[in-house]
Amino acid sequence: MKTICAAMLMALLLAPAAFGQFLEDRGNGVATSMTGTYISRGEWIVYPFFEYYRDEDLEYAPEEFGFEGDQDFRGRYRATEGLLFMAYGLTDDLAVEFEAAFIDASFDKSPSDTSGLPESLKESGLGDVEGQIRWRWARETARRPEMFSYAEVVFPHSEEKLLIGTADWQVKAGTGVTRGFRWGTMTARAALEYDAGSSSALDIGEFAIEYLKRLSPRWRVYAGIEGTADELALIAELQWHVRPNLVLKLNNGFGLTSKATDHAPEIGILIAIPMR
Repeated sequence: MKTICAAMLMALLLAPAAFGQFLEDRGNGVATSMTGTYISRGEWIVYPFFEYYRDEDLEYAPEEFGFEGDQDFRGRYRATEGLLFMAYGLTDDLAVEFEAAFIDASFDKSPSDTSGLPESLKESGLGDVEGQIRWRWARETARRPEMFSYAEVVFPHSEEKLLIGTADWQVKAGTGVTRGFRWGTMTARAALEYDAGSSSALDIGEFAIEYLKRLSPRWRVYAGIEGTADELALIAELQWHVRPNLVLKLNNGFGLTSKATDHAPEIGILIAIPMR
């Protein structure tokens, strides 16, 4: 079934489109890692945003927190996170990104967990710190889709903070295709990832199928399914372009599988600063 769905999606993305219509939803910029957001050469994007996480059945094993026991349990997780995302368009087809977060998280272990793990954990401080490079190596034409690749590095820090710290280097590399139609723009992407603290050298990382549609000069909508094989989420976003360079983004994530975060709403203001 997965093979059939993948084949149908590729056929859709490779289908011919009427010349000129495929940029209607997104413009000429390079896709960033932010949903439905593109950047042009010489442009800065600054995006401060706030995100909340609620998960009633977070899967964990006590050994992941440094305690004895490799049995999987389900705990309760809550977090609020303030993030700052920045990107810069180096060329018409190349962009760099940086993102840092401050997080306040709490975790309650399962009542059936008899390990030495404390009943509750609370931590706050620096969250993920990461950088990306985005490269569009084939622009969309009437006969072919846009093709791009990206690489991401998550920097280790605060190893002693088991709930919010990043113990080791994490590296991801992915690629994707984008195709514009009269009824909207479709994107498919997938990545491989390496975690220096993992027992396996290389794993299949996040993949996504995304839809973007410009409803009017001020409004755009986004919908996507993203995640890994057992952690899938539905993402929906409404974008209000208050001004050409100022966008209010209202985003909601809903877990589709039991291992995914149950609910993750997000709100932020995106500021685009042209430098040329």
